[in-house]
Formats: sequence, C-alpha cells, structure tokens
Amino acid sequence: MIGTHDESRGLSSMGPGIFLIAIFGCGEGNSACQPVRMLETRYESRAACMAASEDALMRNSDVDYPTVVAQCVAPQKAASFHLGSDEVNRPGPPANFTLPPQRIASRN
Repeated sequence: MIGTHDESRGLSSMGPGIFLIAIFGCGEGNSACQPVRMLETRYESRAACMAASEDALMRNSDVDYPTVVAQCVAPQKAASFHLGSDEVNRPGPPANFTLPPQRIASRN
C-alpha cells in the first residue's frame, strides 16, 4: 500500500528553500514509520518537491513495509524527522462504498 503525508510541520508550505524527498516505511500498528531512503535530488520549493513526490514514491516502493510514504523535508530537519503511522493518509475504499447483499448458503 502506498500512502501520503502532506503536513508541513511548520515549514513554509510553498515558499523557497531546499527540500529533499524522504522515503518512509510504515507498519500496520501504531509504531512510528521508519526512514528507509533519503533521495539526493534537491528541490527549490516545497511545491516542486511535492509535485515530484508521487513519481519518487513509485520508483522507491520496493521496500519491505506494508505502507510506503514519500515526505518532503528540509535537509536540516531530515535526520530528526519522525513520522507516526497515525499521521499517514492511507488509501481506502470510497466513503459511499457498500457491497451488495449476497446469499452465501441455501437450504434448498
């Protein structure tokens, strides 16, 4: 499963700066996601980093975790950046998704 996380953590949401894409692996429980890769490409704004994060995530989803997340981080915060599993927006079924009733067994 591939998830996203887009909270700015106090960083300028679209302003100039240098940002890197960090790849995190997240388990199914409540433990923090683990950093697995820091990509070397530098982006001059968080907006440019976020625009590139989906492609970076697809290229780096080969890690052994049920959920893989790409997060834009400032280099000076990269070493100390933590991402809790409860902070990840995981894909799921649409809000109005329902299964039609089905008969499983019959006595006839």
